[in-house]
Amino acid sequence: MQKTIEIKDQAGTEDLAARLAAVAGKGDVILMHGTLGMGKSAFCRAYIRALANNPHEEVPSPTFTLVQIYDLEPVPVWHFDLYRLSDPEEVHELDIEDAFSEAVSLIEWPDRLEYLTPETRLDIYIEPGPNPDARQIKLVAHGDEWAKRLATLDGNMA
Repeated sequence: MQKTIEIKDQAGTEDLAARLAAVAGKGDVILMHGTLGMGKSAFCRAYIRALANNPHEEVPSPTFTLVQIYDLEPVPVWHFDLYRLSDPEEVHELDIEDAFSEAVSLIEWPDRLEYLTPETRLDIYIEPGPNPDARQIKLVAHGDEWAKRLATLDGNMA
């Protein structure tokens, strides 16, 4: 199943992230696709803040650390930025298998995973919209559980 949502501005992106965080579960894998500056990190930051129920939660980019771990309730979040990796074998050093089984995994630049990409996941593609602040976000569910969750999402975002 897939759903495309028109987002007018960053507030809309944050709203969508919060809606997805509200249905977060252990073992969820969310792959963030888009070019530089499309809002992948902004989406992840909003998702983590929503799950933490803290709009001021410090959420640094994992660009240099490669992974940031948030011990949240009801489920921890591992935020990965794989941009600087050149080989999927390097992903093992980040203990990504632990994240896949014990947490929500938010993964920027998921093409670096190659053969390690989980079958059950949510792919989020962020594309430019009709104005500089707008985005077109395509959600692609892989697996029945994600399809059920997407079916309940309203397509009208701010």
